[in-house]
Amino acid sequence: MTESLYPIPVSVLTGFLGAGKTTLLNRLLKDPALADTAVIINEFGDVAIDHLLVEQASDGIIQLSDGCLCCTVRGELVDTLADLVDRLQTGKIARLKRIVIETTGLADPAPVLQSIMGHPALVQAFRLDGVIAAVDAVNGDATLDAHVEAVKQVAVADRIVLAKTDLVKDEEALFGLRARLRNINPSAPLLDASEETTGVAELFECGLYDPLTKTADVRRWLGEEADHAAHHHDHGDHHHHHHDHDHRHDDRIRSFTLVHEGPVPFSSIEMFLDLLRSAHGENLLRLKGIIEIAEDPARPLVVHGVQKLLHPPVRLPAWPDEVRGTRLVLITLDMPQDYVVRLFAAVTNKPSVDTPDRAAVEDNPLAIAGMKR
Repeated sequence: MTESLYPIPVSVLTGFLGAGKTTLLNRLLKDPALADTAVIINEFGDVAIDHLLVEQASDGIIQLSDGCLCCTVRGELVDTLADLVDRLQTGKIARLKRIVIETTGLADPAPVLQSIMGHPALVQAFRLDGVIAAVDAVNGDATLDAHVEAVKQVAVADRIVLAKTDLVKDEEALFGLRARLRNINPSAPLLDASEETTGVAELFECGLYDPLTKTADVRRWLGEEADHAAHHHDHGDHHHHHHDHDHRHDDRIRSFTLVHEGPVPFSSIEMFLDLLRSAHGENLLRLKGIIEIAEDPARPLVVHGVQKLLHPPVRLPAWPDEVRGTRLVLITLDMPQDYVVRLFAAVTNKPSVDTPDRAAVEDNPLAIAGMKR
């Protein structure tokens, strides 16, 4: 195993039943940029690979003529990923540049993300590049109303892709769905599957940094909300007054940002994360952030996790821009936001606030974005 081969980026393609993710995947697989890609799917029949079939390499793995591999998840996802690593190490696979995992329509993305981030061996071989969520433009509103899993898929996504927009007859309804998706996840770019520009370049490489170039784009990774939260407390109020707030599941999901100016002792951050995961880990859909550590402020610490699982922290060689301090983005389900605010204030030695509304924190160093809608 050579250093240049690892870590391999892994992208997770999710979306509810009928959302259009398989159609999107079939189109993406035609792009030469996805050569030497392994595609992990639930059933071969859903992906149009018959014309590309070269040979059945072994149980569950098919070699395609364009250099891709396809395999089904017959057991644990960890076993499938470990098998791909073994094949690469032993020369059975010549090259492996990327892995795309298509989840089932009913899947909660969290276990998939945990499989990538939590295994002590796999975390050395793979890096989570991002989560892509497909949404059916025709039935999206009804699906989000009926299934909290669909809302969670959108909430944790790094990219949201609207499919079947050409079938929508009611433009006002489509506008409302777009607004709703932005309300659930304000930081993820919202793309249209019918547009030619929605391709590999727009959907992939949305992680923190590319190990090959060693570049970091923290603003893109954390989302614009994280960078501007400290100075635009009322951003959401200006843009979301017209939204319908009576959706069945939307109000259970919150995305907010904690910002602290200046360095923080590593022990304080460690305590905050441990207490948060211990008390409400199951409700922490996703966490990601960059931290200025007091012990070594010149090298930022990068953290990200899913529920109770925290990926081993990574140190960047230097700050990617002039903005320092701590920026933590949390996406939560049924989590008391006031608890998070008070806990963060306590570990950073900042005054606590009585309520998490905007008026109460207007002058507080903690910048809380995405207040209860």
